[in-house]
Amino acid sequence: MTKILVLHGPNLNLLGMRERTIYGHATLETIDQELMAAAGAEDEIRTFQSNHEGVLIDEIHRAREWADGLLMNPGAFTHYSYAIRDAVAGIAVPTVEVHLSNVHSREEFRHRSVIAPVCVGQISGFGWRSYLLGLQGLLAYLAENRAE
Repeated sequence: MTKILVLHGPNLNLLGMRERTIYGHATLETIDQELMAAAGAEDEIRTFQSNHEGVLIDEIHRAREWADGLLMNPGAFTHYSYAIRDAVAGIAVPTVEVHLSNVHSREEFRHRSVIAPVCVGQISGFGWRSYLLGLQGLLAYLAENRAE
């Protein structure tokens, strides 16, 4: 069984209500349900959302004790949270960063992620399906690296 922590950062609790032309109509609950359905019975998915940087860091730290992988949408923390970056680097749990929108087609400040360099990959631009693609990639990465 593979255990994955899915972290949702700030303002993602407003999905389905906020800026639908950018973030779509899917709610956070819908995304979590889709991830659990995609994982199936053989994998454990735990989800967590917070608008607070320190709370997200605490969850990342806890993940090192049980999680095989981390799937994370850090929201706006993507662009400036060296603390979240250091937490991800510090736990050495393979991480995939996901974003609903194509961050590279938006405002220039969104083009840079301080977290991506400590992740095994990044998926963006596919709406709520970015999470599914990220999960698929993370599970494949973990399976390949277990086999070695």
